[in-house]
Amino acid sequence: MIQRLVKMTFQTEQTDTFLANFEQVKDRIRQFEGCSYLKLLRDKNQPNVLFTYSYWENESNLDAYRYSDYFKNVWSKTKILFDDAPQAWSVDKRETLN
Repeated sequence: MIQRLVKMTFQTEQTDTFLANFEQVKDRIRQFEGCSYLKLLRDKNQPNVLFTYSYWENESNLDAYRYSDYFKNVWSKTKILFDDAPQAWSVDKRETLN
């Protein structure tokens, strides 16, 4: 399983636009083949900084999403709202403590 974290910094005045867009696409992203979890997080001190956190069965599923026409459409509407370049990490879970 791959866990994917994407940090996005939006123009302050465009943050609500992103949130409205995300509301419209989140279910379809979550239902994409291989995606078993999707969460949107917001920085407590910088409200224009948001993160998506998702679980993918494998690299092939993540790549299928990233290269899909659906992603290209969503990303084209998202990237114009940025104030800084996005950052993304694919990580493997090493340990969980409860």
